[in-house]
Amino acid sequence: MTHILLLFTGGTIGSTTINGTVNTDKQQSYKLINLFEQSQTDSDIHFKAIQPVQLLSENLIPAIWETLIKAIEVENISDYDGIIITHGTDTLAFSAAALALYFNSITLPVLLVSSNYPLDNSQANGLTHFKCAVEFIKQRKQGGVFVPYQNPNSETLIHLGSRLASSLQLSGDFISVQSKAYLQFKNNSFKQLNTITTIPCIKTKLNPVFSKSVLLIKPYPGLDYSLFQLDKVDVILHDLYHSGTACSTSQWGENYCLNQFIKKCQQNDIPFYMAPAISSTDAYDSTRSLIEQGAYMIWNMSLETAYVKLLLAYGNYTDKQLINQFLDSNIAFEHIQ
Repeated sequence: MTHILLLFTGGTIGSTTINGTVNTDKQQSYKLINLFEQSQTDSDIHFKAIQPVQLLSENLIPAIWETLIKAIEVENISDYDGIIITHGTDTLAFSAAALALYFNSITLPVLLVSSNYPLDNSQANGLTHFKCAVEFIKQRKQGGVFVPYQNPNSETLIHLGSRLASSLQLSGDFISVQSKAYLQFKNNSFKQLNTITTIPCIKTKLNPVFSKSVLLIKPYPGLDYSLFQLDKVDVILHDLYHSGTACSTSQWGENYCLNQFIKKCQQNDIPFYMAPAISSTDAYDSTRSLIEQGAYMIWNMSLETAYVKLLLAYGNYTDKQLINQFLDSNIAFEHIQ
C-alpha cells in the first residue's frame, strides 16, 4: 500500500467554470481523487487529503507558504511514501522554489500538481500530472520537491522545484531554466534527461519564516527609479535582462541609471541584490559597473528561486555575512552550472 499525503490549495485544478468565470470550488478538489480512482485498475493507493488553504494562486502571498509548511510538519511524515500538493499555475514556480529550499533535506518526494484548465475541461492536463506524481512516488522514492508538467504536444516532464521557471508569456507552458528538465515520463516510466548537478548540496535547517520586506524590481526601457519610495523598503532584488544586464548609463538622465539608484540605496542602508545571471569570465561592461557600484549578484539561479531565497535569508538571519553565505550555498540543487 502506498500512502500519500495530499494537500489541496485551490488553483485552477481545484476550480470550476460557472457563467464564464473560473473560481475555486471546495468540492472540485476532491473530484481529482475521484477521476484518479476511476482511471485505476488497482486500489493500492491511500490518500490522506487536507485543505489548508483555498485560493487562486495569483492571490498567494508568502504567508501561504508558511501555512503549507506547518500543515505538512504537523503530520508524522514517516507515515507517508510521498506528498502531493495541488497548486495554481500563476505562482507555481515561486511556490516550488519556496518548498524546495525549505524542505532541502526531506527524504520523501514532494510533488506540486497543477492544471492548465479546470478538470471539467477536456483539455485539462491536471489528471495527467496527478497520475505522474503518484507514479513518481511509487517508482522513484526520491526525496526533494518536483513539478510534473505536460505542455501541449509534448511528453510530461519532471522539473526540479528549485529550477522551474514561470510559464511562458501568453501560454500555459512551463520549462526548467535553460530548458533542462530533470526527467521525462512516458509509458508509465521515467527517463533521466539531465543530471541534477555535480555541486554538493549543503543541507540547511530553516525556520518557516519569509521576510516581508524584499522589493522585487523588473527592468524595462524607460524605468524611472525616482518613482520608488524607499522609506518602507529593507532589501531590493533587481531582475536583469537575459544577458545579466540593466541600464547603467546616465546619458538619458540619472533617474534611468541603475548605478545611481544603487548609490541611493547604499545611502539609505538598503542591501541591493541582482539576479539572474550566469557567472562567466566574460561579462558586459554594464554588469561589471553595477557590481563595482556595490550590487550583490546572486549567480546561477533563477529569478524566482533567488527571490524566495532572499525572503528565507532575511527571515532566518540578521547577520549580513550569514545571509550572503546562505545565498551563495547550494542547498536544493538551485545553482545552475
